[in-house]
Amino acid sequence: MSTPNLGYAIKHQHVAVAGGADLHVRSLLDKQQFYDPLGIAEAAGVSEACWSLFGQVWPSAQKMADLMQDYALGERRILEIGCGLALASLVIHRRLGDITASDCHPLTETFLNENTLLNAMPTLKYCTGNWGRSNLDLGEFDLIIGSDVLYERDQPIALAEFIEMHAAPVCEVLIIDPNRGNRSAFNRQMSERGFEMSETIITAPLNDGSAYRGRLLRYLR
Repeated sequence: MSTPNLGYAIKHQHVAVAGGADLHVRSLLDKQQFYDPLGIAEAAGVSEACWSLFGQVWPSAQKMADLMQDYALGERRILEIGCGLALASLVIHRRLGDITASDCHPLTETFLNENTLLNAMPTLKYCTGNWGRSNLDLGEFDLIIGSDVLYERDQPIALAEFIEMHAAPVCEVLIIDPNRGNRSAFNRQMSERGFEMSETIITAPLNDGSAYRGRLLRYLR
């Protein structure tokens, strides 16, 4: 659906969640979108080539949403990093978990607010989470989750440093990675910061039957 008044095109879709109700999601129409007239995204470190990535429904994000449908949350303070459309955050929020979504894209919060309304939920906590900069408002979390967040070579160090800054003394970190090449470097960075790692290979297809190959990386401190 084209929306000239916004400067970019959107669509609406239903995303299945294993063991839970579908999510009604407002997303970008495709990966060809770009709209940054004031240079806000550029100032946040979001290039034109990456501008549209936040607004897509990614396979690993669907897998994280599935995992969060039944994951033990307890009273833990939870952070989703590089949340994009924040599918996992929406699932946790629907379960009444203490979730904060974070991303560096200037439109993430706008889409998040729209999607919480579409799913008849109250406002979901959001805070800017830019891995290469100070994020003083975030604080510390007991559980940190992220999906497909290791797609660039410099991200293992930046992400590990970000996690170290915002992880509580006792913390669990869950990353779903679609077998990208930066996983080993990230494992080393997390080990240097006192986290013990285990991984589970994921081969089950997505809820629509599409093939998926990836890993659940779990870090404990």
